[in-house]
Amino acid sequence: MSAAPAVAKPGAGAQEGRGAAGGRAWRRFRRHRLAVAGAVVLAALALAAVLAPWLAPYDPYDLAIGPGGELAFAAPPSRAFLLGTDSVGRDVLSRLIYAGRVSLTIGVVAAAVAITVGSALGLVAGHYAGTVDRVVSRFADAVSTFPALFLILTFSSFVAPSIVNVIVIIGLLSWMPAFRLMRAEVLKLRATDFVEAATAVGAGDVRVMGRHLLPNAIGPIVVQATLGVADAILTESALSFLGLGVQPPIASWGNMLADARSVTVLRSQPWLWLPPGLAIFVTVLSINFLGDALRDALNPRAER
Repeated sequence: MSAAPAVAKPGAGAQEGRGAAGGRAWRRFRRHRLAVAGAVVLAALALAAVLAPWLAPYDPYDLAIGPGGELAFAAPPSRAFLLGTDSVGRDVLSRLIYAGRVSLTIGVVAAAVAITVGSALGLVAGHYAGTVDRVVSRFADAVSTFPALFLILTFSSFVAPSIVNVIVIIGLLSWMPAFRLMRAEVLKLRATDFVEAATAVGAGDVRVMGRHLLPNAIGPIVVQATLGVADAILTESALSFLGLGVQPPIASWGNMLADARSVTVLRSQPWLWLPPGLAIFVTVLSINFLGDALRDALNPRAER
């Protein structure tokens, strides 16, 4: 008896194609050594934020007691307090670790809000085009005419400062880049054969957008989401530094820098502002390295 011919499973070719594309993207990503180092740094910061209750040597809200039993106000780094204490008498290292949890959470969640809003509007505007596209695009252009930080500062002055309000304000006022990226990708994909074929066989708008447009436009959005985290962290730091963001005694990298507004602190007490400043610098730099690598890795034309 002759052997039965092998029959390919439906979708097997697409799965193999996605697997090969993923392998190429991973190889391109690994070539960016700074991005790999940045990913390691970000993983370490995220792990420290999660394990803050076990890594912090002291409670971030407790007053530090010196060797002689006295309160240690703005004490320099020592064996007991590795990064010294702040002007209130709290351990800087403990507050730095807990502040990372707050700042990273705000950055990730605010970026997620911005990407969700911008991608949804861009997907709808690009797919329907016509009047819908003109209305949404003109609204995005009107919002973009104002500097983002100016808008965020204005809205922050009218609401009570809190972590939730900071996330909502940053997220809802930072969606324009994601909108433009998604709209451009969708407009380009609308003319492709597989989208036209799906429309011709009777696929509805929701199915076309969810199954065909969104998955194929997600690459640039992933890169924008990565860079949006860095922008959100910087914006939160600016708001908290100005007293419109996270409020003490809750620690964030931004409000820890608020002590640097004093010339005396800048000159003679660098342990109060240098650690949070370096934390912001290293985090944002690592995210930017990661975003650059993801942009090249997810670009099928970037083979070198």
